[in-house]
Amino acid sequence: MTDSLIVPCAHCAGLNRIPADRLAEGPRCGRCKSSVLIGTPFELDQPNFAHQIKGDLPLLVDVWASWCGPCRSFAPIFEQAAAQLKGRCRLAKLDSEANPQVSAQLGIRSIPSLILFKSGREIARQSGAMPLPQLLAWLNQQGI
Repeated sequence: MTDSLIVPCAHCAGLNRIPADRLAEGPRCGRCKSSVLIGTPFELDQPNFAHQIKGDLPLLVDVWASWCGPCRSFAPIFEQAAAQLKGRCRLAKLDSEANPQVSAQLGIRSIPSLILFKSGREIARQSGAMPLPQLLAWLNQQGI
């Protein structure tokens, strides 16, 4: 018997129990039938934030704003990371201007800010944009 992971769907935030050894098989959501794991960052907002940080598969959140130059330059790097980390870590973006309550709840003081969640708890935080190798190395230090 293999260990199962609880993974929120990127589309509907429904919780799915997925055997760990089947993550690479493109599991579908039991609720909305969409792919649970996607190779691109998905959008977080006030209504889905609390549901998306739950789960056993880590969630890396990029807190950004449209007027922020470093945020815009980091966006393609974050997309590349999402493709490389599919099945190991989910990646999401939180627009700090559109979601000021969540940003305040997270204590965001500078952007871009990266926050890593696992099982509903923050396990690491990093401020500032970084190149892809540095981002992957930082995540590796966190056990991702």
